[in-house]
Amino acid sequence: EVKLVESGGGLVQAGGSLRLSCAASGLTFHHYGIGWFRQFPGKEREPLSCIRLNDGKPYIEESLSGRFTISWDNAKNTVSLQMHSLKPEDTAIYYCAVTDREPCYYNPAYWGQGTQVTVSS
Repeated sequence: EVKLVESGGGLVQAGGSLRLSCAASGLTFHHYGIGWFRQFPGKEREPLSCIRLNDGKPYIEESLSGRFTISWDNAKNTVSLQMHSLKPEDTAIYYCAVTDREPCYYNPAYWGQGTQVTVSS
């Protein structure tokens, strides 16, 4: 069973930084990718960034590439999302997720519980 536990969310001022981490357990070679999504109130979850587990190839949503960076620690089975220059419009619930087929940003099979990120102006 895949289990995902996020940490690192919180309140930050505009222009600040946060690092989200997600500790994953239960991953096998059947799983394709791991990454981050976010959800605004009343909206669908949207992909931000993910990593293909077999070779570490990252994907990042183009509009975020200058501010968000994803990393994967294979020894700790932890995926992190470093976020810089945060804006109030980044306020959302951020979810860690695992996909079992390509692409790594589509239709995850497993979700973490989510962590709230609030950016104040």
